[in-house]
Amino acid sequence: MMTSKFLRNSLLAAPALLGASLALSTTALANETPTEGTILVPTVETAAPLEVAQALPTLSTDTVVAQPRVEPVAQLDTSTLDQVRTYSREGQGRQGIGQVTSVTQLSDVKPTDWAFQALQSLVEKYGCIVGYPDGTYRGQRALTRYEFAAGLNACMDRVNELIAAATADLATKEDLAVLQKLQEEFAAELATLRGRVDNLEARTAQLEATQFSTTTKLRGEAIFGLSNAFGDGKAYPPLDQAADFGFESNDLNRRSVNDNTVFSNRLRLGLATTFTGEDLLWTRLDAGNTNDFLRATGTPMATLSYAYDNGNDIQLGQLYYKFPMGDRVQVTIGTAGLDFDDISPTTFNPIYGDGINAISRFADRNPFVYRAGTGSNAGAGVNFWFGKDRKVALTAAYLASDAGNPADKNGLFNGDNTIVGQLMFAPSESLELGFAYTHSYYPGGDLPGLSALTGSWNANAPFGRSATSMNTYNGMLNWRISPKFAFGGWVGFGDAHNQSGASRNADLWTWAAVLAFPDLGKEGNLGGLVIGMPPKVSYNDRSRFEDEDTSLHIEGFYKFQVNDFIAITPGVYVITNPNHNSNNDTVWVGTLRTTFQF
Repeated sequence: MMTSKFLRNSLLAAPALLGASLALSTTALANETPTEGTILVPTVETAAPLEVAQALPTLSTDTVVAQPRVEPVAQLDTSTLDQVRTYSREGQGRQGIGQVTSVTQLSDVKPTDWAFQALQSLVEKYGCIVGYPDGTYRGQRALTRYEFAAGLNACMDRVNELIAAATADLATKEDLAVLQKLQEEFAAELATLRGRVDNLEARTAQLEATQFSTTTKLRGEAIFGLSNAFGDGKAYPPLDQAADFGFESNDLNRRSVNDNTVFSNRLRLGLATTFTGEDLLWTRLDAGNTNDFLRATGTPMATLSYAYDNGNDIQLGQLYYKFPMGDRVQVTIGTAGLDFDDISPTTFNPIYGDGINAISRFADRNPFVYRAGTGSNAGAGVNFWFGKDRKVALTAAYLASDAGNPADKNGLFNGDNTIVGQLMFAPSESLELGFAYTHSYYPGGDLPGLSALTGSWNANAPFGRSATSMNTYNGMLNWRISPKFAFGGWVGFGDAHNQSGASRNADLWTWAAVLAFPDLGKEGNLGGLVIGMPPKVSYNDRSRFEDEDTSLHIEGFYKFQVNDFIAITPGVYVITNPNHNSNNDTVWVGTLRTTFQF
């Protein structure tokens, strides 16, 4: 088999090159992907893409993405490949691998040995040793007997090829005698090397035969959460608005916060597939039973970042395809669960990641921009990077909440829909500045959810169940001041309009300041502090839907990274004057979240 022969010759030519040779012989094993976070995120991850912050793509919290890129799906991580990589560590970190045409270029081979002179002559005649461009093996140390034997074997193979081909460059009788003498001198080393190669070839063949897919990597995230809400009283809307927001009379009779500890979960399984090494087909399945504490506290401001309750049934959570068009354009098309953070190169938040970092829904991202849309979004978006340095990016997207439903007030254009435009400027690797505009339309009949269950009841439905549109204007910042400290945040203004019946207008505001402390106490850990104002209606023509007071959201958490796969995050957040009403008692929410990622 040609692959096996190439692998054998490469290994015997130099053990340090085995990793690179194996990579060439197994190109079909997909490469590493994105981190949206992001978590089951694209980071996404941050994310990128591969949300496990929002979905599995996870979005990194310590990098600025300033160029179009979809990394390929990760190479399969198995014990066999780990053994293979052991051979490739020699020369790790070098700039490249090239052909060496003279033994004298191998500066750490001692020229005083008799074998050196013999091998030098053979190499220069037949060009049969592969080494590194700087002519060294592991710094300035001498060539080991195994390495020398590998070079010798390469020359033997080369001579055998010439003999088999009966070319004019046929090896001379003298050269054959030298080879025989060298072979006898290094017989033990040659036998050992060949045994290792045979073993690796057998294991590699087994791996190729049993691998899940040559193009797809399975990613997963499982969250166990221990949570509770505290407070002297629930934060209901005014009684005459209760029915508009879905409260029943028996809800209003239970005035104290449901002080009841709950133990719940959220599971996300993602399949990251690449067909070209530059594209990404992302499929995510979701299940969970984590409550949002909305009924328990009486306010959507108390929602956990990882709240998701479908009775632990397996459902399609996300399905989208991301691909480049040239060097500066990246296109994303999705039919389920597509949010703007899956498209945007950044969320301007150093604690982004609803399953691994922020513990509240509000602190995870700007709700006016990255949570636009109220359902399982379908749509498309594009990123365009300007200039050779790619410091400026323009992102545009169209999202529809129920695009697959042909019923009235649904579909791709007649139901809930949002247009988003964002301009990002990254003057350095540590600083991102951004401006985003959104236009959303909700056809009425249901609560529009303008603030995506992060603000007051009024900020989610300033005109009740009437058809509503809103334009938002948002300024955003993410600044990594040092490797151990980052600052981020946003301020957003919304201009809402009643689209059915009498003409009415409302103004909405939100802001947040975020402090992040990466590697706090240990590499991989993260401390986070947040203070902000959840979306608030500062003015409304329909005055009974106006928020007269101001709530503050104050949050603190500490993520302890146990290892590469497990993180434990205790945290708490407090909401003063819930629903922007000073008559409501302060609400507290605490959680102990354990996140498993694989």
